[in-house]
Amino acid sequence: MKKHNYNFGIIGNCSYMSYVNDSASIVWQCWPNFDSSFIFGNLISEKKGGVFSITPASEYTSKQYYLQNTNVLVTEFDTKEGRFRVIDFAPRFELYERYHKPTQLFRKIELIEGNPRLKIKCQPVADYGEVKANATQGSNSINFQNLDADVRLTTNVAKTHILNETEFALTEDYYLVLSYNAPLEAPLKRTFEEFLERTIDYWRRWVRRSSIPGIYQEEVIRSALLLKLHQYEDTGAIIAAGTTSLPESPGEERNWDYRYCWIRDSYFTLNALTNLGHFTEAERYSHWIQNIVENAKDRFQPVYRIDGQAKIEEKIIPLEGYQNNSPVRIGNEAYLQRQNDVYGQMILSLLPLYTDLRTFDNHAKPSEKLIIKILDMILKYMDEPDAGIWEFRGKMQQHAESFLFHWAGAMAAKKIGHLNKNTEMIEKAQKCIQLAKDNIEKCYDENIQAYGMSQENKKLNASEFLLITMHYLHGEADREKAKKHIAALEKELKIGDDLIYRYRDLDDFGETNSTFLICAFWYAEALVDIGETEKAKKVFNSLLTRSNHLGIFSEDIEPKTGSQWGNIAQTYSHVGLINTAFKIWISEHKPLFY
Repeated sequence: MKKHNYNFGIIGNCSYMSYVNDSASIVWQCWPNFDSSFIFGNLISEKKGGVFSITPASEYTSKQYYLQNTNVLVTEFDTKEGRFRVIDFAPRFELYERYHKPTQLFRKIELIEGNPRLKIKCQPVADYGEVKANATQGSNSINFQNLDADVRLTTNVAKTHILNETEFALTEDYYLVLSYNAPLEAPLKRTFEEFLERTIDYWRRWVRRSSIPGIYQEEVIRSALLLKLHQYEDTGAIIAAGTTSLPESPGEERNWDYRYCWIRDSYFTLNALTNLGHFTEAERYSHWIQNIVENAKDRFQPVYRIDGQAKIEEKIIPLEGYQNNSPVRIGNEAYLQRQNDVYGQMILSLLPLYTDLRTFDNHAKPSEKLIIKILDMILKYMDEPDAGIWEFRGKMQQHAESFLFHWAGAMAAKKIGHLNKNTEMIEKAQKCIQLAKDNIEKCYDENIQAYGMSQENKKLNASEFLLITMHYLHGEADREKAKKHIAALEKELKIGDDLIYRYRDLDDFGETNSTFLICAFWYAEALVDIGETEKAKKVFNSLLTRSNHLGIFSEDIEPKTGSQWGNIAQTYSHVGLINTAFKIWISEHKPLFY
């Protein structure tokens, strides 16, 4: 029986995100930035997480949905006394030739019928729950002090009802705007309604500019909207997820902080967004990448802070964790690891800026010297063992996936070299291509007729589906080899109708119990590539049921219960959905590569 335990939606404005559950409580919100301390963190600590809730005083049922083609979230309540809805959004719209995206949360309580009674609580915190706010009443607001910055709740609700947490009857529409540092000084109702209308219009225009397949449109649109929320627009960095320490499976210690920019995750996200026709995001990310490359003294890290800073010290903080699953970690030691696939991913992320005419802008293209510098790094670290895509903390190997991205990045560099008639780039790229191919083939196991995870360890690893989806195994000559490779991966890693383990080998924490959603989407995508589209569609349709009630996918699925685990929304998972939907659509309307 499937259990979608993550019963919340996500709103945001490319500056921050807020997680709102189906009881209209803010269960997770970091301010002012993605990687700041939470101001509301009930998701991982009921004791210290603070609260911002709008709750009916009597028994109720609720339903939650997004306004179509937007990131505006609605939670409707039905009680014996009447009905009302809560509309939540983070403002985002064009203003003075740039995007207005204030650090403000907008909440409207809209009466539908009757006079339901409700209670509002607002208790923000700082320093991961160690600091509680001091609340004082203003003429039209409640001011919260003693935090990292002044926080103000501007509202037409009686302030005493909120401060005393007393029940009151809903007799009219109420507005609440929570602001960080810069309070709302404009008229409350008029500003709220204007910002709501303009934010709805922004998101719908953004969707209208998207190129989407003729199938699975609702799912692709929701995934695209969620991916957009994960780019920190100020710098262009793209985070892996907006949460920390949501465990990969219950009772284990695989609890990680994903609020940072992994080069690998960003490549996959940008690939999906450019397929959707959104290139502004790629251009902004390229600026972030250029700063990383210019500032790197020797090598690139796999992950950086959203401001480009290198150090992401990992530490455990004294919170009980999601459903009492500790530890709670902030920061991520993966920044210290060697993950050599990052070099190829950097080039692949920059490729559209050189090759796609829709991005034509003399100021958008990075210097060709940047590509050559990355190729030099690929050559330098070609044979170096690394932690791999799954970030093993206890062992270093020569991973097939790292060599694959050396190959793919060099192929992209070769294309850039030909377009710009850069012979130095072409020659270096060709050298990288050949070395990478030689190393990938050393991972092949003749006995099982499949590629293992590394040259040292021929155990199977789901990242090797990418050998097919990224067209290393490509064309008629490789067709049978690709089929046998998939068959071996299926036998070793598949469970049930649609779920795929990352690996079955023991890692730093022992045996892994949850399946990884992106691996299942890679599996479906690879099936399309070998001509098994109907089988791919069955897998894909089954995977679509793995989201929560709003179409949001987590990182992991526990196969016995079907429950969601891991950080959420996981950009990997939504990228997998988009790419697979496109591939199925193309396969049904165009000839296959094979």
